[in-house]
Amino acid sequence: MHPTAHQLRFEWGAEGVRRLAPLSGVVEIVDILRVTTRVEVAVSGGAGVFPYRYRDDSAGAFSESAGAVLAGERGRTPSLSPHSLRSLPAGSRLVLPSPNGSACTVIAGESKIPTLAACLRNAAAVAGFINDHHPGAVVGVIACGELWPGGALRPAIEDLIGAGAVLSGLDQASLSPEARLAVSACRSAEADLPSVLRDCASGRELIDKGFPEDLAMTAELNVSDAVPAYVDGAYRALRAAGAPGSSPPAPA
Repeated sequence: MHPTAHQLRFEWGAEGVRRLAPLSGVVEIVDILRVTTRVEVAVSGGAGVFPYRYRDDSAGAFSESAGAVLAGERGRTPSLSPHSLRSLPAGSRLVLPSPNGSACTVIAGESKIPTLAACLRNAAAVAGFINDHHPGAVVGVIACGELWPGGALRPAIEDLIGAGAVLSGLDQASLSPEARLAVSACRSAEADLPSVLRDCASGRELIDKGFPEDLAMTAELNVSDAVPAYVDGAYRALRAAGAPGSSPPAPA
């Protein structure tokens, strides 16, 4: 990658983080059906969220070491369903295991780059925060995507749209070609986001598992001013530019 080609850049998955984070002043993680919507909901209520890159038995040990509760599969409490996270008491500590958004977050944190989490619900707030606290910085926006059973990246349209929602609030003259296409995808979908999310491959998988209500919540655009920043191993809420208590994120 050319280090000075574009200020606002877009890439996919864990390898995209490894390539882009060292060139960036701030990294944005987008995994709207797996992690970042859950992060936004939890931190909006005052919880701290610890991403963990492995969804296996080691997640329990990690939760104990962090003094946190492990989020289980949908249908348990707390779970990966954003609806269940609305009932978390303020001050809760929650572990979200995921080989997608959580893994990308941890990799970004290892680069010591300020890292934020975005979804459709807080896209405008995150863009406003970047404009206010990171003017002129190179911004790396990462669509986490899904993984095929063998572990290969499966690009996911919902994360492309979510990335475009954040990028649409930034300087359009500074977009890379890849970032411009993400913005175009968002603008094409935003007239009927619920329908697009229901019909995409990841949305159909979620419906088949019996959780259509999660899609409706995920499709809500710009309803939150929470800006989750990854600091000291956990996401915690900052606020959009001009909100009380807002401050720039410290390096993870």
